[in-house]
Amino acid sequence: MMLSYPALVPGTLIKRYKRFLADVRLDDGREVVAHCPNTGSMKAVNVPGCRVWLSPSDNPKRKLAWTWEFIELPQADGQLALASVHTGRANRIVEAALEAGELAPLAGYATLRREVKVADARLDFMLDDPERGRAYIEVKQVTLKEQDSHGYFPDSVSVRGTKHLHSLRVLAEQGERAVLLFCVAHEGIADVAAAAHIDATYAAALAEAAASGVEVLAYGIDVERKQGRPIGVGLTRHLPVRL
Repeated sequence: MMLSYPALVPGTLIKRYKRFLADVRLDDGREVVAHCPNTGSMKAVNVPGCRVWLSPSDNPKRKLAWTWEFIELPQADGQLALASVHTGRANRIVEAALEAGELAPLAGYATLRREVKVADARLDFMLDDPERGRAYIEVKQVTLKEQDSHGYFPDSVSVRGTKHLHSLRVLAEQGERAVLLFCVAHEGIADVAAAAHIDATYAAALAEAAASGVEVLAYGIDVERKQGRPIGVGLTRHLPVRL
């Protein structure tokens, strides 16, 4: 199932600054300030001069009328790949795929709950079924493609991400089904690994969690386009995880 997008507007990234702001020159020549809905380092997806896509808003209560959604990045083979920079979209993309039963390892559950409190953390989803029991899921968006052409998470030190791994590990050790799901929001990424070169603590925690029974899955986005404009995103590409 595709997550539909509003009528996105194209432009060129000038710069991202103060974490939450991005200057963009629209194709009609206007320069606007867009909200950048990504608190991470945005390593490899914050590339001035690249084509970007913004969603507009007419909400008078908003300080900024534009939100940065996608960036179009050149690849080593000469092709262009879209990456979603909006971290808030990842859970919605995953939820749509879960509800449609499109993620085979997680299909067949009767109910889905968001934002489930467990022990010392809040996890993104819990699936439940009278026969199959529960499955706890934490979603992480992946956009970092390094020069070796592989995808990595995280793109900066992530204390919160390590905490989530600990919670998943505890659940797995208690006999629950615990899943870390990488939502790979970059069309050019074909596999995922822990970014030990950025956060060695996270990489070690991921290895320990997997050894304790936490399932680690990765699915990549497929972007539907109309006349070159992104109009929808699905999550159908099952990708390998390099543990």
